[in-house]
Amino acid sequence: MNINIRGENLEVTGALREYVEKKLNRLERYLDIPPESDAHVTLRVQKDRQNVEVTIPLRGAVLRAEVRNSDMYASIDLVVDKLEGQIRKHKTKANRKFNKGGIRNLFAENGAATTATFEDEDDLELVRTKKFTMKPMDVEEAILQMNLIGHNFFVFANMDNNQINVVYKRDDGRYGLIETA
Repeated sequence: MNINIRGENLEVTGALREYVEKKLNRLERYLDIPPESDAHVTLRVQKDRQNVEVTIPLRGAVLRAEVRNSDMYASIDLVVDKLEGQIRKHKTKANRKFNKGGIRNLFAENGAATTATFEDEDDLELVRTKKFTMKPMDVEEAILQMNLIGHNFFVFANMDNNQINVVYKRDDGRYGLIETA
């Protein structure tokens, strides 16, 4: 797996780079096919917090995890643990849904993730469905609407591109926009 490592407010030393590569290469044993493109790792220092963000694009899925901790090496360990958990969760969910074949292209059968099961299936239960009409609006108005109703995301019809988009509030307090391709 090719890994792009970038530091913000931090110089990525050889030892740090080697540690990240060693930990992320552990994930390859769970994957049958290589990622669609390089894994992107951002190591960020903010005041007394060490932030590690990893994004790995796969065919049909994107693995992404972010961890903040007071120690950079602990953050790296925790983010890899999160990614392993995501792989196990998606594999279990897909195996339950498709029963055979469908997910084998993405996750290895012989990896440790194959034995994972969820004891509590309530985390997959759909508990509420909402229907509403969407009036076309721009991104700024969607952000205002989201803040008005007190949610951390808002689905809207974007008047600029005539598509359904989602605005969301990020952990850093800023906003993000999800557009369909």
